[in-house]
Amino acid sequence: MTVEHLKSGKPANEVAEDDARVRAMVETTLADIQSRGDAAVRELSAKFDKYEPAAFRLTQSEIDAAMQKVSAQDMSDIRFAQDQIRNFAEAQRASMTDIEVETMPGVVLGHRNIPVQSVGCYVPGGKFPMVASAHMSVLTASVAGVPRIVASAPPVDGAPHPAIVAAMHLGGAHEIYVLGGIQAVGAMAIGTETIDPVHMIVGPGNAFVAEAKRQLFGRVGIDLFAGPTETMVIADETVDAEMCATDLVGQAEHGYNSPACLITNSRKLAEETMAEVDRLLGIIPTAETAAASWRDYGDVILCDTYEEMLAVADEMAYEHVQVMTDRDDWFLENMTCYGALFLGPRTNVANGDKVIGTNHTLPTKKAGRYTGGLWVGKFLKTHSYQRVLTDEAAAMVGEYGSRLCMLEGFVGHAEQCNIRVRRYGGRNVPYGAAAAPRDAAE
Repeated sequence: MTVEHLKSGKPANEVAEDDARVRAMVETTLADIQSRGDAAVRELSAKFDKYEPAAFRLTQSEIDAAMQKVSAQDMSDIRFAQDQIRNFAEAQRASMTDIEVETMPGVVLGHRNIPVQSVGCYVPGGKFPMVASAHMSVLTASVAGVPRIVASAPPVDGAPHPAIVAAMHLGGAHEIYVLGGIQAVGAMAIGTETIDPVHMIVGPGNAFVAEAKRQLFGRVGIDLFAGPTETMVIADETVDAEMCATDLVGQAEHGYNSPACLITNSRKLAEETMAEVDRLLGIIPTAETAAASWRDYGDVILCDTYEEMLAVADEMAYEHVQVMTDRDDWFLENMTCYGALFLGPRTNVANGDKVIGTNHTLPTKKAGRYTGGLWVGKFLKTHSYQRVLTDEAAAMVGEYGSRLCMLEGFVGHAEQCNIRVRRYGGRNVPYGAAAAPRDAAE
């Protein structure tokens, strides 16, 4: 394989050092929330968000007041986006069916898809108020039928962000809190004197939020590890440098550590895209953030063949992958590790982020190797059950079960099977022995 890195980001060891610092801070903060509850949450909110309300949970009147501040056009746009996301989530939900099947005479097996009973949805605020994240988590949980949906977002300029509150409320949140960062995730997962803990935490966030979710996993469920935004453009000479650079810079503005990568088989396109990125960074209002991401986390990778481009992309397993080539469907058919694909120049990552209907909470840091993004199915637990309808089936399955339990040395397990063989099959199986095959017994 001939792969040339025309531009690379920070060395891996420096990234690892950054991760270690985040990990230590999150561990200390979560321990503080565990031991001091509301007091710790209040102190953290005052320290990081300069926000100390009488209560962090919004009342219905406060929700109504916030929504009154949202313009008619913004409210219409929010409703349009939620319609698209709801439509796709409902179609996904309809694809997940309960089943029941008689696998042999008298033996019935099945499963039910049951909603998680309480979910905490984190909506980032910080540098940018992520209104769309409320649709992606709250609304999708609502379509799944989650009976208690808790939503939390940091204050913006010292107050609840009206559009975020509107999106949470319209999406179906039952409780809305104005809390950000580790304190929000920790409070929802661990619980405090005033916040009942939830069973699952979902939603994107910065490196601290992602690490908090990682450390809390097991205590609660999580959707996935959704850290700083990653974007990849896979392109050939069917598109130009302006298109590629715009898609890279457009996502690099998320934060100071948002990786952006171009993979191409055209040296001309690679060099022109790097020049175009520099030009855009000179005019975009969010250049300070985007430039830092591009400097420290930007990559331009030149390959000889489409097969090499595919292999490199699958190895990197980026969150957003914009494909603009003469064989987009080939990439769709063959790529296996990514968050979401955006196929062709007519679409783009911002569509997926805000409005088109797919979910924008997606796996980062190579988690796309083992999970997809947030979707209605993440809020559903598939639970199996079994039923034996006849004496004959109970005895027959019991015989096999008895012998297989004794094969592993589980005498008590075998007796659970043997008692069914005795009662429903009329067979005298000695205590602690394996049931003989029916033919041998007869």
